[in-house]
Parts: sequence; structure tokens; C-alpha cells
Amino acid sequence: MKQMKIIKRSGEEKPFDISKIANAIRKASQVVDIKDALSEGRINLIAEEVAGVCAGRDRAMTVEEIQDVVESKIMEMGSHEIAKKYIVYRYKRALARKANTTDEQILSLIECNNEDVKQENSNKNPTINSVQRDYMAGEVSKDVSSRLLLPADVVQAHRDGVIHFHDMDYFAQHMHNCDLVNLEDMLQNGTVISGTMIERPHSFSTACNIATQIIAQVASNQYGGQSISLTHLAPFVDVSRQAIRKELSAELAEAGVEMTGEAFDAVVERRVRKEIKKGVQTIQYQVVTLMTTNGQAPFVTVFMYLGEARSDAERKDLAMIIEEVLNERILGVKNEQGVYITPAFPKLIYVLEESNVRAGSPYWYLTELAARCTAKRMVPDYISEKKMREYKLSTGEEAGHGDCYTCMGCRSFLTPDRSEGGYGNVARAKNYEPGKPKFYGRFNQGVVTINLVDVALSAHGDMAKFWDIFEERCELCHKALRCRHERLLGTTSDAAPILWQHGALARLDKGEKIDKLLYGGYSTISLGYAGLWECVYALIGKKLTEPEGEKLGLEIMEKLNFYTGKWKKAENIDYSLYGTPLESTTYKFAKCLQKRFGTIKGVTDKNYITNSYHIHVTEPIDAFSKLALESKFQKLSPGGAISYVEVPNMQQNIPAVLSIMQYIYDHIMYAELNTKSDYCQVCGFDGEIQIVKDEAGKLIWKCPKCGNADESKLNVARRTCGYIGSQFWNQGRTQEIKERVLHVS
Repeated sequence: MKQMKIIKRSGEEKPFDISKIANAIRKASQVVDIKDALSEGRINLIAEEVAGVCAGRDRAMTVEEIQDVVESKIMEMGSHEIAKKYIVYRYKRALARKANTTDEQILSLIECNNEDVKQENSNKNPTINSVQRDYMAGEVSKDVSSRLLLPADVVQAHRDGVIHFHDMDYFAQHMHNCDLVNLEDMLQNGTVISGTMIERPHSFSTACNIATQIIAQVASNQYGGQSISLTHLAPFVDVSRQAIRKELSAELAEAGVEMTGEAFDAVVERRVRKEIKKGVQTIQYQVVTLMTTNGQAPFVTVFMYLGEARSDAERKDLAMIIEEVLNERILGVKNEQGVYITPAFPKLIYVLEESNVRAGSPYWYLTELAARCTAKRMVPDYISEKKMREYKLSTGEEAGHGDCYTCMGCRSFLTPDRSEGGYGNVARAKNYEPGKPKFYGRFNQGVVTINLVDVALSAHGDMAKFWDIFEERCELCHKALRCRHERLLGTTSDAAPILWQHGALARLDKGEKIDKLLYGGYSTISLGYAGLWECVYALIGKKLTEPEGEKLGLEIMEKLNFYTGKWKKAENIDYSLYGTPLESTTYKFAKCLQKRFGTIKGVTDKNYITNSYHIHVTEPIDAFSKLALESKFQKLSPGGAISYVEVPNMQQNIPAVLSIMQYIYDHIMYAELNTKSDYCQVCGFDGEIQIVKDEAGKLIWKCPKCGNADESKLNVARRTCGYIGSQFWNQGRTQEIKERVLHVS
């Protein structure tokens, strides 16, 4: 039998020991009447059957899961009295552990033995002190939240994998999820960072430097992603240009040199380009090297949208910034060995629009550069201005003439402005424009996700029962979301001055409550969903790619929107449906489903479930068909979602990348291309690091050239939840990555 592993309650991974199973059964057998006791042969038989179940799961099982199997096997043997004793023993041990619920977890974190937490976030290195400190605080927060702050039914549903209460490790604090930073207001009208007044910068490079400080401060005061727009930096290019013109004029006068106007302008523009390069490098390298208070680089997205520029001159300057950003990302950043690799941050989003989407359009050269960047570094991702302006309609707007704006972080989108020409500047932003839809400065309150697969399996094929359970679970999510909302109510601006007082989200007074920003659509709150593929298959045995499956899948999506719409109308809070980017939770949900329902082919036979509405990663389908089908579901996910196509190395096939980008423009609002970008520090291999099984059956990463399997000496980058991850993943997500099929041959 292969060398299996178990995961202890502390999270520490240990070798599976069948003798401990037999001993536990033996102890239970010794305290019952002799006529009910088990023979040694039967004890060993049960232990072997338990080991067989564990081996069949193809992953390390937790102690609790193994004990569940032991119970069921004892019952199958007809030894009900022994089963009772075993259950009572477990119950008593559970009561004893409740006396202190965090000690073992925290100690295992410090020693880097907690397997779940080590791979919880693919951009956090759990060996670093600041990350450990954040995780330790998170364990305390989860403990306090589950015992004191959240209703018991919400906590139990979260533990059972029926729902997922996201970011419980931050819930004890009055913190929100993600946002669109009002960088324009902060740069143009000044801000305060750590008690220091920061005035309007006098150069582009200084503006970039201030922007990175703002990013770091914002990241340290929330737990989700943030987005900034390069358009807010573009005006400072001309500020630098005018300063350079004055400087050059003075230099020429001092030297007694004359220069033609054309030559003078050429020198100025060369210096402007150098200034842009300096500023962009500041953003790239500071974001990558910054470490916020939660022990990771800021989860920041950079938005590149030519259509945001206020004039032709500003658009040209913005185009130069975008060009430099793309060139810097194509180059990459150096790893410990001095080799250029793919950085995880900042995430880049490029808007496809009529001015750049076809050969011959004014900014086609930027789109070609973006395609090269995607082929090498997996970013940028793409938003279709055409489709977004069809879907995102603020009050008074018509389809095709709506709004185009960035997501908050990796995929969470704000609702359109529904306040008839603006919010009356409820946030008191200094760049407020009456009558213009407002997006920057708005935010998301938090997420709770429904496990659709569990709803389907709980119905046991009965559609009427499915819809009844579906309603119950949605209302449970609603209850949990209300907890998030109410946790933020009463928060004063003093909790995070950079956010609420100094312009990132608002300019409220000291001591003023943020409550008015939680209603009327200024902020959103998200009902997440996961596992639509498995849900539909469990109910009717059809895939989303089949007509019957597609029809049911869309019906489920419409029903989810019905509930968010109902809550929004009743409470004046912008509930919105969100395609959850499960990272570690995909593994948690899969394990819970296997525990509750066993292994069901096509539904629970993987150690992961499918993100949001996505077509299953193993399903053979071409890129264009996938995007066309998923666009129908994405339209019904207004709170955020992203589709992707999995591609091989496309660096020598840029025309194919461009054709996919053009298809995105015409058919789907938000999509990305996934490729591979890896490096082995031992042998210098620059290609795809492979996923293989070790002797214990555990999935590991291994260099195909030299066999190196030391994760500390491998640079691996994969997109797993919208952002690129670079710190490896749990077994469920790793299996999902391994099983992805290509959508472009």
C-alpha cells in the first residue's frame, strides 16, 4: 500500500498509521459487554477497510474524516454498541478541545506544519514572520467570530461547506473587501499618509511614487483587492513635459546654444519618455517588493483604458504610459538567480475599444503589444468596452451607451450608478462631477458563497425539493451577508483614515460614521456562487455544454439574481451576484461534499469543484465556443465574473492571440488567456514545471529537466483565481491545474 498521509486537527500533516485506527477500535471494543466485543480479526479487517477508503480518496484525509469512516465501518459490521462508545469518546474529546480552540493551530503555523494554511493563499509565503503573524491573528479572529460574532447556523453551514463565509479571519475587525481607489482625487487634491500631508505632485515619476504609497496604505486597511487607473496618472506626464521644457530652455540659454523648434521638441519628448519609464518602473518594482501588514504584496489591479482620457493630448500621453507598462511586464522581474520571471502583481487590465481593436485603428500597436505580453506573462486581461457598455447602465443610460470601468481587484464589479445623475457627493470627494456616473471611491462590503453542488445533492434528484433547499440556502447566505453589513455599520472614519478621511474612498470628518456609504448603491455586497457545472450534472445528468444543461444552468443563475434583486429592493443595499474565484475553498468544498455524499462520478470524484459558471477544466472545447457559451452566464453575474481560455505557449503565434482578443471584444465582457511561465533555479529550465505524484500519492511540482521538486527552488506562476499565484496551492487546486485541457491546439 502506498505511503498515505493524514492531516491532524492542528493542520499538521503526518504519515497514515493503520495501527492507530486499530487501537482506537480496540479501545472502544474493550469497554462493551463481552458478547458485543469485536475479535482481533474483525478489528484489523475494519482498520484495513478504513485504510482502503483513505487510499481511494487520492488525497490526505483529516482526522475527522477518518473517524467518520471508522464509525460507518463499525456500523456496517453490526457492532452498534461499539459504535456508540466510539461516538461518545469523540464527543467528549471535542468538548475538551473547545476549552481552547486556537493553541494547536497557532503552534502549527509557527512551525510551518499547517498544511491547509500553508497553501491557503498562493501569494503568501507562510515561512515569513509577517505572514505568520497575520495568520495567527486570523486564527484568533476566526475563533472569536465563530464563537461570539456570527449566528450558530451560519458558522455550522460554513464548517460543513454548505456556504462559505469569506475572509472570516478578518471579520472581527471593521474591514471591507475590495474597492476602486479614487487616485485622481488624492493626486490632484492632496492626501495624508501616516499623518503627513502629501500635496499635488510636480512630476509624473513623483505621482507614481505617491501612488505606490497609497496602494500600500489601502492594502493594509482592507482584506481584498484594489484597482487604480493609469488615466489618473496621465495628466502628470504633461506636468513633467512643461517642467522639462523650462529646464531645457534654461540649459540651452546657459550654454549659448540655439536649437530649432522641431529638434527642441524631439529632445523634450525623449526626456518625457525617460520620465515615464522611471515612473512605471517605480510602480512595478515597488508593488512587487512592498509587503503590507498582512505579509504579502498588495493585491492591486492597474486599469488601462484609453477611453477614460479627457482630451486627445491626454490620450496620447496615456498611450505612452500603457506602452511602457506593457514593455516592463514583458521584460518581467528578476528572481533570486537574476533571471527574469513573471511577477504576480500588479494585475493588468486592458480595455478593447474601437480605437485599438483592429488593424489600422490608431492604437492597434498597443493591442499587438498587449498580445505579446499576454503570451509571455499571462497579463493583461481584457475588458470589452462594447459589451460592457451594453450591460452596465447607470440611471438614464441606454444599451450600447452605458459605462466602462474596471473591476475591484480581480473580478468583483460595482453596480452601475443608480442615483439619477450622481450620489450628491455623499463621500465628499473633491473631484466630484455632478451628473457623471461615479465609480472611483466605491467599494464592496464582502462576500458569502453558496455551494450549489451541495444544494443539488441534498435534493437527491427531486427538482421541487432542489428549489426549496435552494431558497433556504439563499436566505441563509442573505443572513450571513447581513452580518457583514452590520459589522461595518457604526464604523468611524478613524478606523482607516487613508480610506475614509483622506480620499481613497471618501473625505469624511474625524469620528464620522461610514454608514451612509453602505446604502443607496454606493457600495456593493456579494452573493457568491460556485459549482454550477457539477450542480446541473448532479440534477439532470447533463453538462452545461448540452442544451438541457445550459437551460437549467441559466435558470439557476436567473433565480440567484431574483434573490439579490429582492433583497436590494427591500433594504436599499446593492446585493449583487458574484462568480466566486475559489482558491483554497474549492478543496474545502470538495472534501465536504465527499464527506456528506461520498464519491459520485462527474460530481464529487475530484478534489475540487468548478469556479462560478465555468465549463469544467477537463471538458474538450475550443476557445471561441467556450467564450460564446460562457458569455451568456457572465451576463447574469453582474457582481463580477471572468472567463478564460487555456492556451499553450503562444509567443510564436501572436496572430492567434489577437484573434481571441478580437473575439472577446465582440462576444464577452471580461476574459483572459492562461498560459505557463515557470523557471527552475537548479538547472535553469525555462518552460512548464510539471505536476506529478510522489510516493505517497501527493501531487508535487517537479522540473522535467533535472527532477528538482524543492518548491523553494522553483518559480511557478499560474492563474488560479483571477490573480496570478506564485506560492503554490493545496492539493485540490493543484489537481485542477494539472487537469486543465487546452482550448487552443
